[in-house]
Amino acid sequence: MDTFRRLIFAIAVFMLAIIVFSLWRGGQEGYGLLNFLRGEKPGEEKFTSQATPKLDLEDVKVLSAMNDEFARLSAGVLPSVVSVTTRTVRRGQTAWHPFFGLVSGRPQVIPGLGSGAIISKEGHVVTNYHVIADVSEVMITTNDNKKYSASILGASVERDIALLKIEGGKQDFPALSFANSDQAKVGQLVFAVGNPFGLSGTVTQGIISARDRHLSDSQLDYLQTDTVINPGNSGGPLVNIRGEIVGINVAIYRGDENVRAWQGVGLAVPSNDAKTVIDAVLTQSKNVTSGYLGLELSSESVSIDASLGTSRVGAYVTDLDAGSPALTAGVAPGDVITALNNKPFKTPRELLDSIRQLPPGSGASLTVFRNGQIINVPVTIGRRPDAR
Repeated sequence: MDTFRRLIFAIAVFMLAIIVFSLWRGGQEGYGLLNFLRGEKPGEEKFTSQATPKLDLEDVKVLSAMNDEFARLSAGVLPSVVSVTTRTVRRGQTAWHPFFGLVSGRPQVIPGLGSGAIISKEGHVVTNYHVIADVSEVMITTNDNKKYSASILGASVERDIALLKIEGGKQDFPALSFANSDQAKVGQLVFAVGNPFGLSGTVTQGIISARDRHLSDSQLDYLQTDTVINPGNSGGPLVNIRGEIVGINVAIYRGDENVRAWQGVGLAVPSNDAKTVIDAVLTQSKNVTSGYLGLELSSESVSIDASLGTSRVGAYVTDLDAGSPALTAGVAPGDVITALNNKPFKTPRELLDSIRQLPPGSGASLTVFRNGQIINVPVTIGRRPDAR
């Protein structure tokens, strides 16, 4: 009997030793006595997923509505945004061969990529000039992945705007309309839409963060935005919350190249400037060169008293470019211009737009209010210097 008890006791001690040793080894690996008592097995990974979201849509009604509206806006705009693919064929270099003389190398084909926006049912597309500059072939890929050949109708090198036409005769393309960029405000929500890096249908959201308001025909205006504008977005539209084109995306300004920063400053050509180029291309055809007089104007219109001979509003001349056509013609700081070619205008910006539409070398007449008198100053429209 004693022998049997000793045997049972020895077995119990042995089993207890095994359990204690196993628990000790398991504890080294994150498995302890409490895990054992809970019935968990050593080495079993615990994973408890969250079955429900932290917030209900009723808790974020405004964000939920914005989410749906952003998606609705994107769905409405994307069918009108296209990919612009180009091919440029360059002649191979000519080299001298001791047996065959001058030998031409194989032609080099250079691909290019940008974005554009359809602006008419007939398939007119606006994009950046630099996207299609000196190319041999232009192809348009619509958002539904259909490909078309396109022709270049004309462009403005200065404004970096080009007008293309999708070939094939289709008359029902989905088109975007233009907003009045003069009414765009800092802080306004905008969306940059394009085809960066060949990825179809990319939309980034931001605001208009600043405006360049140069009231001069020698400076170019831009809308500054914090939306992400990648290289492939060039030529794509910057749209407002109504899906109207506020600007045409042109570039990312990264500042000092020695300063490493991923966050760039996006720039866009104001829609009014783009539309001016488009209208000129449609009426004049081919490339458009902006007229220039070298005027610096006050941003606010000046009213001329009717008792002084006119009831028109005018543009106050604050300065003139050195050697400019206006300075050569006799226009002086302090003059108030009230008409161009006997046509009045409503704002100084409208006057500058009218000057830009005149071809260089053509004659024009400025109606000027000076020292209580109305005089006519004949001028010759010049070619705008490269201020980009």
